[in-house]
Amino acid sequence: MNSSPWVVIIIVVLIGAWYAWRYYKLRRDIDEYASHVRKTETNTNIRELEILSSGIASLIGTFNAQQSTLEAERLRLATVLDQITDGVLIADATGMIQFANPAAGRLFQFGNPLHHSIAEVVRNHQLVEAWRRCQQTRQMQSESVEVPTRHQYLHLVVIPDQHTSGSLLLAQDLTRIRRLETVRRDFVSNLSHELRTPLASLKALAETLQEGALDDPPAARRFVEQIQIEVDALTQMANELLELSKIESGQFSLDRASVAAADLLYSAARRMQVQAERAHIALRVEYAEDLPRVQVDPQRLEQVLINLIHNAVKFTRPGGEAVLCAESIPGAVRFAVRDTGTGIPAEEVSRIFERFYRVDKSRTGRGTGLGLSIAKHIVEAHSGKIWAESTEGQGSTFYFTIPSET
Repeated sequence: MNSSPWVVIIIVVLIGAWYAWRYYKLRRDIDEYASHVRKTETNTNIRELEILSSGIASLIGTFNAQQSTLEAERLRLATVLDQITDGVLIADATGMIQFANPAAGRLFQFGNPLHHSIAEVVRNHQLVEAWRRCQQTRQMQSESVEVPTRHQYLHLVVIPDQHTSGSLLLAQDLTRIRRLETVRRDFVSNLSHELRTPLASLKALAETLQEGALDDPPAARRFVEQIQIEVDALTQMANELLELSKIESGQFSLDRASVAAADLLYSAARRMQVQAERAHIALRVEYAEDLPRVQVDPQRLEQVLINLIHNAVKFTRPGGEAVLCAESIPGAVRFAVRDTGTGIPAEEVSRIFERFYRVDKSRTGRGTGLGLSIAKHIVEAHSGKIWAESTEGQGSTFYFTIPSET
């Protein structure tokens, strides 16, 4: 009977131990499960973060690529705007300029157009009105004007900005085109005039012969001789036009040779001596002794000198003189034909090398008006330059340079 309590105690202890072991095992299983869950969630979060990070990196890469492309396009556009000869202005709704390329400043002769008004920059009421019409109608406007103070012809196109209330202004300099149009009109007019004179003369001579002059041998002979003169003039004009056409189209070649500059002067003077004596003009040659040799087409360059001497003789009064000169300058020989003739008005000097151009106020007589134009092209084909200096009533000097032999 005394051992019963111990048995109970032992049983209780065993039961407690069993429950403790079960509790420990359950707690361990719970901890293991929790640890597994945490690891799984951690791995999942890491993978999600990695995916998110990869997506963000991809977006950043795409953004950087697009930014680089946009920057390259911006630089290309900026280069184009900097290099084009047309002026580009961008103005806001009030007319204040927000952008201007370098050409705009040059065309309008305004140092820095930025943050100045359109009226300040363009300084022409017709162009300003074109901008105002565009602002009012929100339609493209264009205007062409001559600016006498700047010797310019300008064409302005104003385009409304559809996204803002501002406008885009495109300015073009038409000065050179207008000048070319003037030259073309003058060429056609002069050619018509040059053809009309000999053709009218030929018609009159032919009619005179038909009306009975053939029955008068001495008179008929004079008329036939005059017909020959007019035909020769037409032939010369046709030949010079063909020559000029070949030169301007590059369809002629230079047969270059090493030539002494003095020899060219003497050769041209000999060929024109008789004509000068007939006009009672003294023809002289002057040159420095140390003239270098030049690589030129002798016949072509002699043609230039003859054309210049011919002009000097034709437009110098009897008793005057024409002088052929040559001197050495750095890298070239400078030739000159100086006369004591009627001279050329200052405003006409820049145009005397145009085809058929004549200075009517100071020059008269027959001729094709092509000699100086041909001379200019021949000199430039030799990599030279030709120009004239003149004082009206006192004479003219025509210069041209030819590179010397190295």
